[in-house]
Amino acid sequence: MTDWLDTEQQRDWRAFIEGSVRFIDLLDRRLREEHGLSLAEYELLVRLSEATGRSMRMADLAKSAYYSRSRLSHRVSGLETRRLVRRESAADDGRGVRARLTGKGYETLLRAAPDNLRTVREHFVDVIAPEDLQAVGRAMRAVAARLDQ
Repeated sequence: MTDWLDTEQQRDWRAFIEGSVRFIDLLDRRLREEHGLSLAEYELLVRLSEATGRSMRMADLAKSAYYSRSRLSHRVSGLETRRLVRRESAADDGRGVRARLTGKGYETLLRAAPDNLRTVREHFVDVIAPEDLQAVGRAMRAVAARLDQ
């Protein structure tokens, strides 16, 4: 037997889907228009900027960004073409490949980050009551933990 959502659950689920899709689309559109970056590319630059030496093994970057290795390789190739990222052999064993944020990539990120932050604040953080924002964070961490199992 199917355990259907009740009316309130269905309302909240649909609100989550609509709000999430529209918000992600807005972030992506603004980054593309203002900085020539997709949201996915921006997130890769952020992850690299936060890594030690602004560099990560491709396998670790794929895992942290929830990408397959082939999908990540395609994304990084596009960033390499624009000289925002470069691939290099892993110094510790020579078998692995690292993605490194270039100076141009870091400068691109520094220009894009304030605009992206304004969008996040204006359309997400500032429209949600602080206690609801904390609940959203708890809820999405619970979902992520379940998906990690």
